[in-house]
Amino acid sequence: MIQLKTQVGIIGAGPAGMFLAHWLRKFGIQSVILERKSRSNVEGRVRAGLLEQNTQDILKFLGLADRMVQQGHLHDGVKLSFDGRRIRVPFGELTGGRQIMIYGQREVIKDLTEAWLGQDERLLFEAPAHEIKDIDTDHPSIHFEHIGEKGIIECDFVAACDGFHGLGRKTLPRHAYREYTTSYPFSWLGILAHVTPSTDELIYAYHERGFALHSLRSETVSRLYLQVDNEDHIHNWPDDKIWEELAVRLGTEGWSLQSGPIFDKSITPMRSFMIDNMQYGRLFLAGDAAHIVPPTGGKGMNLAIADVKHLAEGLIDFYEKNSMTRLQKYTQTALKRVWRAQEFSNFMTQLFHKRDAHGSFQYQLQKAKFDYIGTSKQYAATIAENYVGLPFETFQQ
Repeated sequence: MIQLKTQVGIIGAGPAGMFLAHWLRKFGIQSVILERKSRSNVEGRVRAGLLEQNTQDILKFLGLADRMVQQGHLHDGVKLSFDGRRIRVPFGELTGGRQIMIYGQREVIKDLTEAWLGQDERLLFEAPAHEIKDIDTDHPSIHFEHIGEKGIIECDFVAACDGFHGLGRKTLPRHAYREYTTSYPFSWLGILAHVTPSTDELIYAYHERGFALHSLRSETVSRLYLQVDNEDHIHNWPDDKIWEELAVRLGTEGWSLQSGPIFDKSITPMRSFMIDNMQYGRLFLAGDAAHIVPPTGGKGMNLAIADVKHLAEGLIDFYEKNSMTRLQKYTQTALKRVWRAQEFSNFMTQLFHKRDAHGSFQYQLQKAKFDYIGTSKQYAATIAENYVGLPFETFQQ
């Protein structure tokens, strides 16, 4: 039997769990992390690569930004296309200098994991949590298994950063929260390719054949997406067909798409999900355990890290001031940003995906919104400030 004792037991070694552990450590608060997957699996998962200004600032605050600064790519705008007409939304000009950074989520995880283990802190991979007990007391515990051996973590608080399918949300009493969910009638076919990006900034494109997005990961790796039907399958999309379709949907006069070897492709359904209570007793949820947003707005990882900021500040208050005030308001504080991110992600999804017949009433509404972005500095600023991430002070008003 493995018996561990710590102040905060963390389930999940993804962005939420790792950021929380480092933040607490900075203030002398102990934690132990459990992760059901192997280290290679966690660090190899293909995920988002867009860091809001807030996330960049937090990495620097934690002293973990060196590789991001060296290898990441700052973007000061985004390009939006509709029926082949392209406009640019300049971030810095419209937000007082705030920008986004393109730096893969798995690179962030590698940095945080290496730094954590380098300090001889406890992180158990291949250690699934099976039960969280006594969350309505001041001594909850996490029951887990590690390489065939059972274990218990005794702690003051449990932070469930274990994703949509994790144990954390399942442990909340069902009467303690309401669920909100929306499924969209389309999915994303995403690829990673060994090819120099054909753009220096992200391109979102509406086309009568469906949405397309040109993102990037590095100077030699491109990330691109296509809108497909929910019932579609990868075997329907050989590499040549993917590149041909991307070239059509992203195409504008005087611009061409470069193609290259595709080394990863998958289809992801588009959905929104959240609950309206992210805590119960001494159990707190952060990240995908509490909410999912469609990837159109680039909010998933950034929203998880915003949760962590509020949770970490509450825990620090508890240990330094013996105050539960911030922890008791954790859900109330976090949900302000969650709902804002849900609305913005829905807005971007509805604006650029083909939702009805080309030329229909719905299409004309989408086009009117796009045209307004190009003529109204105020409307463009609204998109820019949401895209780069609203300052935390915005939600304190």
